[in-house]
Amino acid sequence: MGSSDARNILVQFRRIEMGFLDAYSIRARLFPAVLAIAPAIALATVAVTWNHLSLPQVVTTLAVGVLFVGFSDIARRFGKAAEKEMFKDTGGRPTITLLQYSDRTFAEATKARYRNFLAEAIGESPLSIEDEKRDPNASAGFYERCGNWLRERTRDTTKFKILFEENKTYGFRRNLFGVKWPALTLNVIVVLICLAILSRHLDVPNDPSLMQVFTVLIIAAIHAGYFYFFVGRKAVVEASDQYARQLILSCETLMSEATIAAVSSK
Repeated sequence: MGSSDARNILVQFRRIEMGFLDAYSIRARLFPAVLAIAPAIALATVAVTWNHLSLPQVVTTLAVGVLFVGFSDIARRFGKAAEKEMFKDTGGRPTITLLQYSDRTFAEATKARYRNFLAEAIGESPLSIEDEKRDPNASAGFYERCGNWLRERTRDTTKFKILFEENKTYGFRRNLFGVKWPALTLNVIVVLICLAILSRHLDVPNDPSLMQVFTVLIIAAIHAGYFYFFVGRKAVVEASDQYARQLILSCETLMSEATIAAVSSK
């Protein structure tokens, strides 16, 4: 296989791969996947000679691309599982709790406006404080339906740009937290491989390839420190709260549009 053929294959693959990825997927799914397997990718680049482009380089690049896409899906699934456990401990999605009478994020008058608007939008009666106290499960269902309605009406990423940014941040942190322990496990494997390589070539201290392996070892150590100390549930909860707050604030835009539409129809 010639170099031009190999380059054509790589270009076509990259086009296909990027066709599956939108802005949200890149930030919230692909980036956590890339971060999680970064030491393994670094080790792969050291293991393969890149002096000229041939079949092994093409196969390696294709394998890395497939690994990115596959691990992106794994990051999402692990992130969703972590999200489910997290919401069990925090009392449910913030879109449920922020509109409750007991929550103090918004002023009560503001929450009343939002509850009335959302209740009318989904064709139900707004809850009273007595309703919440009498049947918490039913009230949680009401707020969940309100949240679902809001999410469906705020998918325009241009109109609700701030909300979209908050959603990407939340997805990124959630999925990164979901792959925390798989990433650390992969780190351990990479470190062991690097140590094994270095121990077998101690008699050739000036070998340039050993310096590259040592560099991968340092990257793996920094990578492990980042995941262990800076990737945690607290950051996910903070991002979740910010997204939920912005989602509820989108009521202002939707209410304004409803008012303009009502006036125009007269």
